[in-house]
Amino acid sequence: MWNEKLVYVLVDLGFEQSKCDHSMFVMTKDTVFIVLHVYVDDIIISVNCSKQINDIKQLLKSKFLIKDLGKLQYFLGIEVIRNSTSLCLTQRKYCLDLLAEFRMTGYKPVSCPIKANHVLSHLCEKDNQPLTNITVYQKLLGKLIYLSHTRPDIAYSVHYLSQFMHSPLQAHFKIALRLLRYLKGAPGKGILFKKGESLNIKAFSDSDWAKCLSSRKSVTGFCVFLGNNLVSWKSKKQSTISRSSAEAEYRSICAATCEIIWISNHLRELKIDSKLPVQLCCDNTASISIAANPVFHERTKHFEIDLFFLGEKLLKELFEQLVLIRRSSC
Repeated sequence: MWNEKLVYVLVDLGFEQSKCDHSMFVMTKDTVFIVLHVYVDDIIISVNCSKQINDIKQLLKSKFLIKDLGKLQYFLGIEVIRNSTSLCLTQRKYCLDLLAEFRMTGYKPVSCPIKANHVLSHLCEKDNQPLTNITVYQKLLGKLIYLSHTRPDIAYSVHYLSQFMHSPLQAHFKIALRLLRYLKGAPGKGILFKKGESLNIKAFSDSDWAKCLSSRKSVTGFCVFLGNNLVSWKSKKQSTISRSSAEAEYRSICAATCEIIWISNHLRELKIDSKLPVQLCCDNTASISIAANPVFHERTKHFEIDLFFLGEKLLKELFEQLVLIRRSSC
């Protein structure tokens, strides 16, 4: 009921609710552009003219009993640090509280969140026993999922551990504790946004073919940049089994494409001109060849829906090209 009332009032005041993000409200009045970001009863006001902030506050005060907290410093556990040229989002206090809660403040930090080729079947029999206290594991993972909102470096590790939320082993809990030791090395890390002239979208996609030993499903990974700033990233197990690395890569490209479309629409609502077409990079020549070739062969019928989806976006010039990237041997 609170949300329904808030939406009604904001729309009545002249705001338009975003179709891409229902928690965002936009209003354009002459040369003034106002954006409200709402989370339950917390509201962030963004205005291109500082003189209009007080007017917006007075409008809200006329409808609701509000408390003015001044310039944005903390929001939902995320600290906002700014200067004249950049803005940083970090969860340093949240991370330190998490380390203290699980008594990891005295442990030695590690340089990586998870070992490169971790395979649970190679662990000793003792580590493969079910975890007795599942609640502790679930509580830890819930906090790590929220922490990954400003820490893309732990996205894969958190995704991996969250797959075993209902039946974790002792080995999974050990990996989670190792992740805490990694966080101890730099608890203040976060996302940095710098001012720049370019607002072009650029994306990178990749996949880990048949990574899951129990289901042989592949893992999708992608990241999207707006200019030189990272704005979106994801690591997620694919819903179906890919019969080839090209298919796994292709599904990753399609997942990145959906995210690019959403970001493009979001920018359009914010009156930001982002140049099309977009550059999407991957490291698989077969998937690029399939995307560029309008003829679907017998070997590609099992993922034909994704083929049609990406092919349509290429024809509509959403992308400039699919670029092949090579990882260095080191």
